[in-house]
Amino acid sequence: MTYQTNILAREASRQQWEAAAGGWDAHSPMLRAWLTGPTRTLFDAAGVAEGQSVLDLAAGAGDQTLMLAERVGTKGHILATDLSPSLIESLKRNAQDAGLATVEAKVADAQDSLNEVDAFDAAVCRLGLMLMPEPSRCLSSVHATLKPGGRFAALVFAEPDANPCIRILMSTALRHVGLPPRDPFAPGGLLSLGRPGHLDRLFEEAGFREVSTFRIDAPFRLPSVDDYMRFLRSAAAPVIAVLSKLEPKAQQAAWRDMREQLSEFARPEDWIGPNTLLVTAGRK
Repeated sequence: MTYQTNILAREASRQQWEAAAGGWDAHSPMLRAWLTGPTRTLFDAAGVAEGQSVLDLAAGAGDQTLMLAERVGTKGHILATDLSPSLIESLKRNAQDAGLATVEAKVADAQDSLNEVDAFDAAVCRLGLMLMPEPSRCLSSVHATLKPGGRFAALVFAEPDANPCIRILMSTALRHVGLPPRDPFAPGGLLSLGRPGHLDRLFEEAGFREVSTFRIDAPFRLPSVDDYMRFLRSAAAPVIAVLSKLEPKAQQAAWRDMREQLSEFARPEDWIGPNTLLVTAGRK
């Protein structure tokens, strides 16, 4: 990817998440209910412990940042970064409301180098690394910021067959705007790092050792498919960005098509969307 292409891609991503920032923040309780278990596993893989200094990349509105702060305690420190200024403002407000003085937040592209070198005991990235046009640049940057022996762990979506909801959403959105299906493993997509062994190789190329990956089943349980659709329509930035090319009436038709297909995961008492995640971790 050329420098100019990367600049355009990151600006498009920033705009996507600026547009979805309010919805993402508003759905923080839903996200926590879905991802609490995988997030704790992520922290364990990164070796996060009390009193540590931890880097939280692509932190969004900070749901996992608050969980990190709880784990490191009052003697620890969290630096949370995100590409979206609006999400960082939400994160700051959420940390302040929670009375967490140990959280620092700033706008930054995780693909860019930070000034801190050998500064953090651990680093994490929850469902953000796969959306970066050049994840290898992020891994190299993180490697530099970690203290010797520090660990980095990333949580990403696994391959398309293990994440049928995402596959349905993206293929349907592209079809409605008249675009051909995309390579699900192309850089920057929701499933881009799901190919077995790919993320391990990127970690190793960035200098990490003791690299390992394991899978987590993470079903998204909600009262109904309509609850999932409300989440998507306000917070699913990649899908919203694709459909933004359509007129409002055509957008509504696309959302109805998605709802119809996603209804296959409905049960009499609730709705469960299958999701499989990967946790990859390595040590500096």
